Amino acid sequence: MKNQTPVSGRVRLGKLALLLSAATLTPFAAAAQDADASAEPASTNALDAVDEILVTGTKTKDAENVQDVPLAVTAFNAGTLEAFKIRDISGLSFQAPTVSLDQVGTSRGTANFTVRGLGINSSIPSIDPTVGVFVDGVYLGINAGVVFDLFDLDSVEVLRGPQGVLFGRNVTGGAVVINTGNPTEDFRGKFRAAVDGPVDGGRGGANYTVSGVISGPIVEDTLLFKLGAYYNKDEGYFRNLFNGDNQGAAETKILRGALEARLGGLTLLGKLDYFESDGDGPAAQNRGFFDRNSFDLSIDEPGFYSNKIWTGSLTATIDIGPGTLTNVFGYRDYEAATRGDIDATPVFLFHSSTQTEQDQISNELRYAIATGGLDLTFGGFYFKQNVAYDESRELRRDLPVNLRPPVSYGGGRQEHEVLGLFANAQYEIVDGFSLIGGIRWNQEKKDAAVTYVLARPACSVIARTCPTGTQPFNPATETNGFRDDVTFRNVSPKLGAQYEFGNSQVYGHWSRGFRSGGYNFRITNVAIFNRAFNATGSLGFDEEKVDNYEIGGKFQTADRSFTLNVAGYVTKVGNMQREVNLSDPGAGVVQNILNTANATIKGFEAEARMRVSPELAFTANIGITDAGYDKVLFDISGDGRITDADLDLSLPRVPPVVFGVGLIHDLELGNSGSLLTRVNYQYRDRAAYTDDNFGWLNELQTLEANITWTTPIQGLSLSIYGRNLLDEVQEGGDTQVPFGGPRSVGAANRRPFGPNPAAGTFSPLMRGRNVGIEALFEF
Repeated sequence: MKNQTPVSGRVRLGKLALLLSAATLTPFAAAAQDADASAEPASTNALDAVDEILVTGTKTKDAENVQDVPLAVTAFNAGTLEAFKIRDISGLSFQAPTVSLDQVGTSRGTANFTVRGLGINSSIPSIDPTVGVFVDGVYLGINAGVVFDLFDLDSVEVLRGPQGVLFGRNVTGGAVVINTGNPTEDFRGKFRAAVDGPVDGGRGGANYTVSGVISGPIVEDTLLFKLGAYYNKDEGYFRNLFNGDNQGAAETKILRGALEARLGGLTLLGKLDYFESDGDGPAAQNRGFFDRNSFDLSIDEPGFYSNKIWTGSLTATIDIGPGTLTNVFGYRDYEAATRGDIDATPVFLFHSSTQTEQDQISNELRYAIATGGLDLTFGGFYFKQNVAYDESRELRRDLPVNLRPPVSYGGGRQEHEVLGLFANAQYEIVDGFSLIGGIRWNQEKKDAAVTYVLARPACSVIARTCPTGTQPFNPATETNGFRDDVTFRNVSPKLGAQYEFGNSQVYGHWSRGFRSGGYNFRITNVAIFNRAFNATGSLGFDEEKVDNYEIGGKFQTADRSFTLNVAGYVTKVGNMQREVNLSDPGAGVVQNILNTANATIKGFEAEARMRVSPELAFTANIGITDAGYDKVLFDISGDGRITDADLDLSLPRVPPVVFGVGLIHDLELGNSGSLLTRVNYQYRDRAAYTDDNFGWLNELQTLEANITWTTPIQGLSLSIYGRNLLDEVQEGGDTQVPFGGPRSVGAANRRPFGPNPAAGTFSPLMRGRNVGIEALFEF
């Protein structure tokens, strides 16, 4: 029967296979691993294509079938990302349970990623990411400039849990691996144009996008190239009730190039990316004025952001003996400036400006062997970055000039160096049964100079015109800041086992990871800082330790029409790092980075796919999480004491329940082409945002849908798509500020998950209902 499938049917099955392989909510999505990964699968059967799905994030000698990997991993290939109409990485937030890839909202593009309850809520660049982001093998040292427009991707892979034995950089929550498109052996191109925007009255304008990529050989089989360009003009989704203007406007440009040289057994792949984006500051809502289930906002200053980023990588691979030697060199240069209306009111109460500069280099050298039942990867990693940060705060410009507080200035700079050695092995001791072991040695050094953000004459840490503290530090006399350095050394092990049978497997492992401590660039309350110093004797915060215990199974029927992946885990967090936000009339918001508690996060995940016909497939998932504090080290409830009230608080960014369902259908239209339809619904429970639980994230029900018509014109397809079709309000944060309006309530009603804020909030809004059309031409 396979040989009798008509050509149109083979194309239709191939498209369905690409979507099934990374269908919404499935943990076994495809990850393109070479230049031809985005081409139509050669198989005439969708299930055969699913069986051949490969991932690269495990860094073995050869890419692995994702169903064989003893690890919770979700990945998306180029075709799937196109089908989902993903504009930026945050568009994948609702494609798998226990994974949130949102941006924090204070500064556009700053990641606020959380995996299995491990994440941060900060835009301070001196905080190490919990979830590491790797672009073409290069680790991004800060969260800023991560959640921006994406195009021409081969794959995105999300690995859950500590990943120190697999990646050059030690990460505790998980890893997001982004692989941009590689040059191709044949000449091909892809051009896209799209427009989308709000369809509800009283909101902003349209969002226009065009992009193009060409790729092919310069010298056949020896030198290949790829060039791409992207342009986006966003007129702003929101309507500012203060003046009727659109809020959230942005303009983004990306230029990208790649060269691949095949020199005998040596392959060199170089990539260079230039990114530039400018636009409005945060579209923030103050919930002292407006209902948190509305998109209403009124701010007297639109603010701005500006980002310029250069990113480059050079990857060299060569087969030596029984294995492959790989070296990945990376470089990044990042510059950004922001200004935002932080009080989020129509009165000038608290506005802030920032400037950030970061440059980094990294090098990872690894050797991977696959022989005689042994898969072994070992290597070393070096990383160095310099980060400098300026901040200014202006408060109460509504007052007469003689009563206005002076402007506060401050910030910090830091040199950060990482050296790591890692190894991971899997050995099959009997047929189907393997033992897994890994280890990482890690050393991190941080050398920082911090200037308190206090009222003072205009100065800049970046320009080195701000005074810094004395050495040694004396809290009784120091009024400017401090200089300090710290070194962290640790060992991260991993132990596990896997048993494979038929088309299925069960596995279990324990892994440990560390997130290094450091310094707070945003110290606005010196008294609190000095109390912390006197209590601990440290000018910074300590490293966080994470132990993850996981058992899981990946099950598939013989004909692969039904797949079920499940995982249960217990995560023990020691010295949890948190940014504790406190409302303060003098500083606006006080943000203390502290080791607040020891905690346990327990969870269960299940994801399933069922193909009921060659044209129709269903997907489903559920994630249940139970998280709680074991020991509280800091008064996170804000009542001045550490009591059971602190222990009873919910951990931030941990929704107890998430679940979703989806379907994919392909309708053959004969000579008129075909229609591919995708519908996905996802529910996410309410979750705390701030440690004291006075700020929280809304319960969400998201519905996405798109229909793509593959026209009779070869290479041309047209799509209609919709995001957040239920028009749910999602916020990047819900930080308490001491400014509000008619909805403000007194302290007596200020309680965890209360209906109203104590005074007001800074709650940056994400887009509501959004509908668009797209044209794509490939040759």
